[in-house]
Amino acid sequence: MSIDIRVIAPDGTTWDANAEEIILPSSTGQLGILSGHAPLLTAIDIGVMRVRIGKNWTPVILMGGFAEIEDNKLTIVVNGIEETSQLNLEQAKANLEKSLEQLDQAQSNKQKIELTQNVRKARARVQALTATLNT
Repeated sequence: MSIDIRVIAPDGTTWDANAEEIILPSSTGQLGILSGHAPLLTAIDIGVMRVRIGKNWTPVILMGGFAEIEDNKLTIVVNGIEETSQLNLEQAKANLEKSLEQLDQAQSNKQKIELTQNVRKARARVQALTATLNT
């Protein structure tokens, strides 16, 4: 049996798939979803969702939101979504380094909060691209 996945972002981006297994970056840690999972509503953190379709794992970057699983249907509403096909590992590593430097130089609490989000997004991109190369 498979799980129907639908990811929806405010900009209209959607991602649809049928998968055997999903690992979500929930706010309380990694959350594995298999067919027959109990109904659940959870917060999604900025991070990498891993989706197993057949024997292949596909990483998808999620920018925080919520997920609901019920009757083998996983609906995820996020602030943003990125696929690794649109990204470059070297550029992602450079952006992470730049984000970390900017965070070190932040002076106000507002700047620190915004720049911490940028670092988390940059880390997720590097993690997803690294996972893609290792599969």
